[in-house]
Amino acid sequence: AGLAVGLTAVPQALAYAELAGLPLQYGLYSSFMGCFVYCLLGTAKDVTLGPTAVMSLLVSSYAFHQPGYAVLLAFLSGCIQLAMGLLRLGFLLDFISCPVIKGFTSAASITISFNQVKNILGLQGIPRQFFLQLYETLRRIGETRAGDAVLGLSCLAALAGLRAMKSHLPQAVPTAPLAVRISHLVVWICATARNALVVLSAGLVAYSFQVMGCQPFRLTGSIPQGLPAFRPPRFSLAAPNGTVPFPSMLQDMGVGLAVVPLMGLLESVAIAKAFASQNGYRIDPNQELLALGVANVLGSFVSSYPITGSFGRTAVNAQSGVCTPAGGLVTGALVLLSLAYLTSLFYYIPKAALAAVIISAVVPMFDAGIFRTLWRVQRLDLVPLCVTFLLCFWEVQYGIVAGLLVSGLLLLYSIARPPIKVSEGAVLLVQPGSSLHFPAVEHLRDSVCSRALAASPARSVLLDCSHVSSIDYTALLGLAELLQELHRHGLSLAFCGLQDPVLQVLLSADLEGFQHFPSREEAAEALAALPGWGECEDTRGDLSCPAA
Repeated sequence: AGLAVGLTAVPQALAYAELAGLPLQYGLYSSFMGCFVYCLLGTAKDVTLGPTAVMSLLVSSYAFHQPGYAVLLAFLSGCIQLAMGLLRLGFLLDFISCPVIKGFTSAASITISFNQVKNILGLQGIPRQFFLQLYETLRRIGETRAGDAVLGLSCLAALAGLRAMKSHLPQAVPTAPLAVRISHLVVWICATARNALVVLSAGLVAYSFQVMGCQPFRLTGSIPQGLPAFRPPRFSLAAPNGTVPFPSMLQDMGVGLAVVPLMGLLESVAIAKAFASQNGYRIDPNQELLALGVANVLGSFVSSYPITGSFGRTAVNAQSGVCTPAGGLVTGALVLLSLAYLTSLFYYIPKAALAAVIISAVVPMFDAGIFRTLWRVQRLDLVPLCVTFLLCFWEVQYGIVAGLLVSGLLLLYSIARPPIKVSEGAVLLVQPGSSLHFPAVEHLRDSVCSRALAASPARSVLLDCSHVSSIDYTALLGLAELLQELHRHGLSLAFCGLQDPVLQVLLSADLEGFQHFPSREEAAEALAALPGWGECEDTRGDLSCPAA
């Protein structure tokens, strides 16, 4: 399992460093520390930590293509993640709704894929902002290098074919003939290590052209050989006009100091939960935060940029039959061996092949079905989805923040306007559908008063609190004012179905005129003698009967 993941991780690391706008060796620097740390601190046997497409996209936005900023961002992100794990703040991730996540990942899939089109076509000098990128690519489409385009499209086709081959590969039968089992293993290895296979083949093609004296491809170029030095990240950077101090670096990274660690946590915990549920075990989200935080902090000492859980490599790990997180030791060792001995061979890897690897990895992130599903299930959730999706094309941070704000406003609105069922009868039966908190008090008072006082004759009110599990002080004051207002009109307000925590709060408040009953039936009997209850004996006790 470790070897299979390593054969996937090495070419992806080179490709993701290109996406992050950093020298390619930084992708490899970011690919081994997470494997070692997670082996000791992780709680899911399948998860592998390392650079990902989403994290590389964020790093390209907040590190300004400067390794110093990227490494410092890894250190600070790790510190934030570590603090959240120690303070057991993993529950904060629950406030990031699925539509926001889907909107971001779908937009990131398109943005990242189109960002690599320039490498597929062999174009240079294309800006990174999405709309400028789209305009410049279309304007300069005539400058396409035929060699890069043919190679890039061929690599994409090969990766898609190998992916399809793996998804349709039947399970191996232990009783099958030896030749069949060997053939099955060969096909499985080729399909699983498809990134390494395609990159290696493209490198051999490029080397062949180099030997013949012509080179139709744009190559990766020289990559420094050897392991990175173990040293703390730099807290200031040399600049042409002086030194960029630490406070200025923090100011430059801005909102990235919140977006990068949160998205890293979200991606890692979501992947761990998904694979844990598939395999029938549970994970500790706070322990996952600690593992990721330590990995990023220690990774920054070996020049890593921010890392998180990788869905693609985790899937390879699981399908390879990994049994413990120790598979990461083999993966990390393979990356270290690549850095120590193989970097000279990476010179001949065409950029079009790396672009094909990235596109192949991120295309499955686009979830077209989520739009149709939400339209059918809950159309209101399309609002944060579309806001996040559209604004992420402008700037990633604006899309995420706007999506979180819209999602939060929808959540607050549901708290401020809980469903209130009102049944007309001899008395007015009012049943809130959820707990009562201060934003909902005026809504409840208006609903009760407008119906109770507008009736002819005016009716007393029975408040069924069977769905109310908590109540705050402001809501308590609102109920006291509602009691007084109904009393001024000669009406009563009674409570039934109170849960113990809510009952204790109301009793301790010593509300004037407060009366409660365990059930509607007992309330009906007690209220039967009140004015305006009705004169029909047959409907006494039926609080919702219109004939009462």
